[in-house]
Amino acid sequence: MVEKCMLNTGRKSVLVSGVMISLAISLAACSTKGTSVGATSDPITTGSLDGGSLRSTVAARRAWQADRKDLRKGMAYARQLQALQQDSEQLRVLEQLIKYHPDNTKLLVFYGKRLIANGQSKEAVNILKQAERRGERDWRLYSALGSALDQTGKNTQARMYYQRALKLNPGEVKVENNMAMSYVLEGKFASAERILRKANNTPKGRALPRIRQNLALVVGLQGRFDEARQIASRDLPPEQVEANMAYLKKMMSSNNTWNKLKKS
Repeated sequence: MVEKCMLNTGRKSVLVSGVMISLAISLAACSTKGTSVGATSDPITTGSLDGGSLRSTVAARRAWQADRKDLRKGMAYARQLQALQQDSEQLRVLEQLIKYHPDNTKLLVFYGKRLIANGQSKEAVNILKQAERRGERDWRLYSALGSALDQTGKNTQARMYYQRALKLNPGEVKVENNMAMSYVLEGKFASAERILRKANNTPKGRALPRIRQNLALVVGLQGRFDEARQIASRDLPPEQVEANMAYLKKMMSSNNTWNKLKKS
Protein backbone atom coordinates (compact mmCIF):
# COMPACT_ATOMS: atom_id res chain seq x y z
CA MET A 1 0.00 0.00 0.00
CA VAL A 2 1.24 3.48 -0.80
CA GLU A 3 1.08 5.75 2.19
CA LYS A 4 0.82 9.49 1.79
CA CYS A 5 1.56 12.43 4.00
CA MET A 6 1.02 16.14 3.66
CA LEU A 7 4.13 18.28 3.94
CA ASN A 8 3.41 21.89 4.80
CA THR A 9 6.01 24.14 3.18
CA GLY A 10 4.64 27.24 4.83
CA ARG A 11 3.10 28.38 1.54
CA LYS A 12 1.67 25.29 -0.07
CA SER A 13 0.92 21.76 0.99
CA VAL A 14 3.01 19.27 -0.90
CA LEU A 15 1.78 15.72 -1.35
CA VAL A 16 4.64 13.25 -0.98
CA SER A 17 4.25 9.57 -1.73
CA GLY A 18 5.27 7.13 0.96
CA VAL A 19 7.05 5.19 -1.77
CA MET A 20 9.87 7.72 -1.39
CA ILE A 21 10.05 7.73 2.37
CA SER A 22 10.05 5.01 4.96
CA LEU A 23 8.33 7.12 7.53
CA ALA A 24 9.55 5.63 10.72
CA ILE A 25 6.39 6.49 12.23
CA SER A 26 7.04 2.84 11.20
CA LEU A 27 9.08 1.87 12.21
CA ALA A 28 10.66 2.29 15.56
CA ALA A 29 7.32 3.13 16.91
CA CYS A 30 5.09 0.61 15.31
CA SER A 31 7.44 -2.31 15.58
CA THR A 32 6.29 -4.72 18.24
CA LYS A 33 9.79 -6.09 18.68
CA GLY A 34 11.98 -4.80 21.45
CA THR A 35 9.36 -3.82 24.01
CA SER A 36 11.71 -4.92 26.73
CA VAL A 37 10.51 -5.73 30.20
CA GLY A 38 13.80 -6.92 31.60
CA ALA A 39 12.76 -10.58 31.74
CA THR A 40 13.09 -12.86 28.78
CA SER A 41 10.13 -14.96 29.90
CA ASP A 42 7.69 -12.06 29.83
CA PRO A 43 4.73 -12.93 27.60
CA ILE A 44 4.63 -9.48 26.05
CA THR A 45 8.13 -9.73 24.62
CA THR A 46 8.62 -13.40 23.91
CA GLY A 47 7.28 -15.27 20.95
CA SER A 48 7.85 -15.08 17.23
CA LEU A 49 5.87 -13.86 14.26
CA ASP A 50 7.59 -16.38 12.01
CA GLY A 51 5.74 -19.37 10.64
CA GLY A 52 2.21 -18.25 11.39
CA SER A 53 -0.32 -20.75 10.11
CA LEU A 54 -4.03 -21.33 10.33
CA ARG A 55 -3.50 -24.54 12.28
CA SER A 56 -1.27 -22.96 14.91
CA THR A 57 -3.61 -19.97 15.16
CA VAL A 58 -6.61 -22.22 15.80
CA ALA A 59 -4.64 -24.06 18.47
CA ALA A 60 -3.61 -20.79 20.10
CA ARG A 61 -7.20 -19.55 20.04
CA ARG A 62 -8.50 -22.69 21.72
CA ALA A 63 -5.84 -22.48 24.40
CA TRP A 64 -6.68 -18.86 25.14
CA GLN A 65 -10.45 -19.37 25.06
CA ALA A 66 -10.05 -22.00 27.76
CA ASP A 67 -8.66 -19.30 30.05
CA ARG A 68 -9.09 -15.75 28.76
CA LYS A 69 -7.31 -14.31 31.79
CA ASP A 70 -4.07 -16.06 30.86
CA LEU A 71 -1.79 -13.34 29.51
CA ARG A 72 0.75 -15.72 28.01
CA LYS A 73 -1.88 -17.66 26.08
CA GLY A 74 -3.58 -14.46 24.98
CA MET A 75 -0.34 -12.98 23.68
CA ALA A 76 0.50 -16.20 21.86
CA TYR A 77 -2.85 -15.99 20.08
CA ALA A 78 -2.41 -12.27 19.38
CA ARG A 79 0.97 -12.85 17.77
CA GLN A 80 -0.41 -15.63 15.60
CA LEU A 81 -3.15 -13.26 14.43
CA GLN A 82 -0.55 -10.62 13.64
CA ALA A 83 1.47 -13.11 11.61
CA LEU A 84 -1.66 -13.81 9.56
CA GLN A 85 -2.41 -10.06 9.29
CA GLN A 86 -5.67 -10.49 11.17
CA ASP A 87 -5.25 -7.06 12.70
CA SER A 88 -8.83 -6.33 13.75
CA GLU A 89 -9.13 -9.62 15.59
CA GLN A 90 -5.75 -9.08 17.22
CA LEU A 91 -6.85 -5.71 18.55
CA ARG A 92 -9.99 -7.29 20.01
CA VAL A 93 -7.90 -9.91 21.78
CA LEU A 94 -5.53 -7.29 23.18
CA GLU A 95 -8.45 -5.19 24.36
CA GLN A 96 -9.83 -8.16 26.27
CA LEU A 97 -6.44 -8.90 27.80
CA ILE A 98 -6.22 -5.33 29.05
CA LYS A 99 -9.54 -5.75 30.84
CA TYR A 100 -7.97 -8.55 32.87
CA HIS A 101 -4.55 -6.88 33.19
CA PRO A 102 -5.26 -3.12 33.35
CA ASP A 103 -2.05 -2.35 35.22
CA ASN A 104 0.30 -4.14 32.84
CA THR A 105 2.02 -1.18 31.23
CA LYS A 106 3.98 -3.31 28.76
CA LEU A 107 0.70 -4.70 27.48
CA LEU A 108 -0.68 -1.17 27.15
CA VAL A 109 2.37 -0.08 25.14
CA PHE A 110 2.12 -3.14 22.91
CA TYR A 111 -1.57 -2.42 22.31
CA GLY A 112 -0.82 1.23 21.62
CA LYS A 113 1.76 0.34 18.99
CA ARG A 114 -0.64 -2.02 17.29
CA LEU A 115 -3.26 0.73 17.22
CA ILE A 116 -0.75 3.01 15.50
CA ALA A 117 0.05 0.31 12.97
CA ASN A 118 -3.64 0.07 12.19
CA GLY A 119 -4.18 3.79 11.75
CA GLN A 120 -5.97 4.36 15.06
CA SER A 121 -3.61 7.04 16.30
CA LYS A 122 -6.02 8.97 18.52
CA GLU A 123 -6.91 5.81 20.38
CA ALA A 124 -3.21 4.98 20.59
CA VAL A 125 -2.42 8.31 22.24
CA ASN A 126 -4.98 7.61 24.97
CA ILE A 127 -3.68 4.10 25.60
CA LEU A 128 -0.02 5.12 25.63
CA LYS A 129 -0.65 8.04 27.97
CA GLN A 130 -2.49 5.61 30.21
CA ALA A 131 0.68 3.51 30.34
CA GLU A 132 2.67 6.62 31.22
CA ARG A 133 0.26 7.55 34.01
CA ARG A 134 0.70 4.07 35.44
CA GLY A 135 4.44 4.46 35.68
CA GLU A 136 5.87 3.31 32.36
CA ARG A 137 8.96 5.32 31.44
CA ASP A 138 10.60 3.29 28.67
CA TRP A 139 11.98 5.23 25.69
CA ARG A 140 9.90 3.07 23.36
CA LEU A 141 6.74 4.39 24.98
CA TYR A 142 7.77 7.98 24.28
CA SER A 143 8.82 7.15 20.74
CA ALA A 144 5.45 5.52 20.12
CA LEU A 145 3.64 8.50 21.62
CA GLY A 146 5.55 10.80 19.32
CA SER A 147 4.58 8.71 16.32
CA ALA A 148 0.92 8.68 17.29
CA LEU A 149 0.88 12.44 17.85
CA ASP A 150 2.60 13.07 14.51
CA GLN A 151 -0.08 11.04 12.80
CA THR A 152 -2.76 13.19 14.42
CA GLY A 153 -1.04 16.39 13.27
CA LYS A 154 0.31 17.41 16.68
CA ASN A 155 3.89 17.67 15.51
CA THR A 156 5.22 19.98 18.22
CA GLN A 157 3.90 17.70 20.95
CA ALA A 158 5.28 14.71 19.09
CA ARG A 159 8.79 16.14 19.14
CA MET A 160 8.58 16.70 22.89
CA TYR A 161 8.10 12.96 23.31
CA TYR A 162 10.88 12.15 20.87
CA GLN A 163 13.14 14.33 23.02
CA ARG A 164 12.13 12.35 26.09
CA ALA A 165 12.90 9.12 24.28
CA LEU A 166 16.33 10.42 23.29
CA LYS A 167 17.12 11.48 26.85
CA LEU A 168 16.52 7.89 27.93
CA ASN A 169 18.28 6.40 24.92
CA PRO A 170 20.69 8.97 23.46
CA GLY A 171 21.63 8.53 19.83
CA GLU A 172 18.79 6.15 18.95
CA VAL A 173 18.72 6.76 15.21
CA LYS A 174 15.19 5.45 14.70
CA VAL A 175 13.88 8.09 17.07
CA GLU A 176 16.06 10.72 15.41
CA ASN A 177 14.61 9.66 12.07
CA ASN A 178 11.09 10.10 13.44
CA MET A 179 12.04 13.50 14.82
CA ALA A 180 13.37 14.57 11.43
CA MET A 181 10.26 13.40 9.60
CA SER A 182 8.14 15.27 12.13
CA TYR A 183 9.90 18.44 10.99
CA VAL A 184 9.29 17.44 7.37
CA LEU A 185 5.57 17.22 8.09
CA GLU A 186 5.73 20.91 9.02
CA GLY A 187 7.89 21.87 6.06
CA LYS A 188 10.94 22.54 8.24
CA PHE A 189 13.34 20.84 5.87
CA ALA A 190 16.57 22.41 7.15
CA SER A 191 15.91 21.15 10.67
CA ALA A 192 15.09 17.71 9.32
CA GLU A 193 18.26 17.65 7.22
CA ARG A 194 20.44 18.56 10.18
CA ILE A 195 19.07 15.68 12.26
CA LEU A 196 19.29 13.15 9.44
CA ARG A 197 22.87 14.10 8.60
CA LYS A 198 23.84 13.66 12.22
CA ALA A 199 22.17 10.25 12.33
CA ASN A 200 23.76 9.22 9.04
CA ASN A 201 27.20 10.00 10.43
CA THR A 202 26.89 7.30 13.09
CA PRO A 203 27.50 3.56 12.62
CA LYS A 204 23.88 2.76 13.48
CA GLY A 205 22.62 5.39 11.08
CA ARG A 206 24.80 4.21 8.23
CA ALA A 207 23.37 0.72 8.73
CA LEU A 208 19.83 1.97 8.05
CA PRO A 209 19.06 2.76 4.39
CA ARG A 210 15.90 4.49 5.60
CA ILE A 211 18.02 7.30 7.05
CA ARG A 212 19.74 7.98 3.73
CA GLN A 213 16.54 7.76 1.72
CA ASN A 214 14.80 10.24 3.99
CA LEU A 215 17.87 12.47 3.79
CA ALA A 216 17.69 12.27 0.00
CA LEU A 217 14.02 13.24 0.18
CA VAL A 218 14.70 16.24 2.41
CA VAL A 219 17.59 17.42 0.24
CA GLY A 220 15.43 17.03 -2.86
CA LEU A 221 12.59 18.97 -1.27
CA GLN A 222 15.03 21.87 -0.97
CA GLY A 223 15.72 21.73 -4.70
CA ARG A 224 19.17 20.11 -4.53
CA PHE A 225 18.33 17.24 -6.86
CA ASP A 226 21.86 16.29 -7.87
CA GLU A 227 22.87 15.90 -4.25
CA ALA A 228 19.66 14.01 -3.47
CA ARG A 229 20.33 11.68 -6.39
CA GLN A 230 23.83 10.96 -5.12
CA ILE A 231 22.58 10.13 -1.62
CA ALA A 232 19.74 7.93 -2.84
CA SER A 233 21.99 5.99 -5.21
CA ARG A 234 23.89 4.45 -2.30
CA ASP A 235 20.99 2.08 -1.67
CA LEU A 236 18.69 2.15 -4.69
CA PRO A 237 19.24 1.02 -8.29
CA PRO A 238 19.68 3.84 -10.84
CA GLU A 239 16.24 3.39 -12.37
CA GLN A 240 14.56 3.69 -8.97
CA VAL A 241 16.59 6.78 -8.11
CA GLU A 242 15.63 8.46 -11.37
CA ALA A 243 11.99 7.51 -10.91
CA ASN A 244 12.02 9.03 -7.43
CA MET A 245 13.68 12.23 -8.64
CA ALA A 246 11.24 12.53 -11.53
CA TYR A 247 8.30 12.04 -9.19
CA LEU A 248 9.62 14.61 -6.75
CA LYS A 249 10.16 17.20 -9.48
CA LYS A 250 6.73 16.56 -10.95
CA MET A 251 5.09 16.76 -7.57
CA MET A 252 6.75 20.06 -6.72
CA SER A 253 6.09 21.50 -10.16
CA SER A 254 2.43 20.53 -10.16
CA ASN A 255 1.95 22.27 -6.82
CA ASN A 256 3.86 25.35 -8.03
CA THR A 257 6.23 24.68 -5.17
CA TRP A 258 9.62 24.32 -6.85
CA ASN A 259 9.84 27.95 -7.97
CA LYS A 260 8.74 29.18 -4.56
CA LEU A 261 11.26 27.01 -2.77
CA LYS A 262 14.04 28.39 -4.98
CA LYS A 263 13.08 31.89 -3.88
CA SER A 264 12.82 31.06 -0.19
